[in-house]
Amino acid sequence: MSSFAGFGSLLGAFVSIVATRGRLIGALALGGIAVAVAISIGLAGPTDPTEAGIELVNLYGLGILAPIVTLLVASATIGDPVEDSTLVYLWFRPIGRGVLALAAGAATALVTIPVVVVPLAIAAAASGASAAAVTATVVAGVLAVVGYIGPFVLLGVIAKRALAWGLLYIVIWEGFIARAGTASSQLSVQYYARSALAEISGVDLRLSGASFGAAIAVPLIVAAVGLALVGVRLRRMSVA
Repeated sequence: MSSFAGFGSLLGAFVSIVATRGRLIGALALGGIAVAVAISIGLAGPTDPTEAGIELVNLYGLGILAPIVTLLVASATIGDPVEDSTLVYLWFRPIGRGVLALAAGAATALVTIPVVVVPLAIAAAASGASAAAVTATVVAGVLAVVGYIGPFVLLGVIAKRALAWGLLYIVIWEGFIARAGTASSQLSVQYYARSALAEISGVDLRLSGASFGAAIAVPLIVAAVGLALVGVRLRRMSVA
């Protein structure tokens, strides 16, 4: 089996594992909240609809929707097979553990990005925000999802009750500690996604001081490091 064929086979297997009806319904319901709130904002006719729409994307989209949906999907890609003892069947495939980790990350992105970014883009447009704000929403949403993929796939591999631990991280670190000041915020994925949102939309957002280059690079680096650690962990695991 070629590496490309093996990767494609693993990608399909991981997508089938995580794209369950329950997860998709839950993710779409969370996205629907953003759209509903945005419609109410648009109907209210705020003085600056772009600023109102961007604040919605920042607070709800980047603060709640992106991390929670990514956690739901990413922690299950390898975490579910580990829990139900079916990971051994993936072990039989003649493919490296690093490629397996990469396939898990790609599957997470394939499932998560549409159900996070599309509702957020619709919400931004429905609020009456500018075209630049909608573009900023798409870019920031993708960066947020990508930045969370590596750590949350890793969490699913190394921790029991990964969902509970991930929610604690989102609430305590991303929700409170990282919003306390610039120094702590720079250690959060949201900081870089928020910076891209502010840079492209032209709306000034608190705790959004990263350069555009850093806003793009850091989530990619975090994802790569997280998936590399997944590969290391998988090489050391015994699933027999």
